[in-house]
Amino acid sequence: MDRLFLDANVLFSAAYRSRAGLLKLWNLPNIEICTSRYALEEARVNLSEEEQRRRLKNLSAKLRFVEAGAGKPPAGIILPEKDVPILLAAIEARATHLITGDVRHFGPHFGRHVAGVLICSPGDYFRKL
Repeated sequence: MDRLFLDANVLFSAAYRSRAGLLKLWNLPNIEICTSRYALEEARVNLSEEEQRRRLKNLSAKLRFVEAGAGKPPAGIILPEKDVPILLAAIEARATHLITGDVRHFGPHFGRHVAGVLICSPGDYFRKL
């Protein structure tokens, strides 16, 4: 069973449009979806419409929340300070995958396992299926 940790940009994109393709993540069998309150709040503040925030709230009801522990990223992983809690929470959740659209910051690590977590884009995950 895959345990997916969703980054804020994935949550944002899923809530942005009522028929977003990322909503398929919530309907996949044999997976657990998790995120952190940190990621959820980042997505929420970037959504401009009340309907989008409502969709995010509804989606979040089906998520398991895991918060980042204190610490630094594993050796060799360089991320902006705002992204470190995302990776640490994915590790804390024992996620099999960190799903993120953040190519700028996480892109150099796509396809790589970091502390047991495979970092990939939503598209890469769907292609794997």
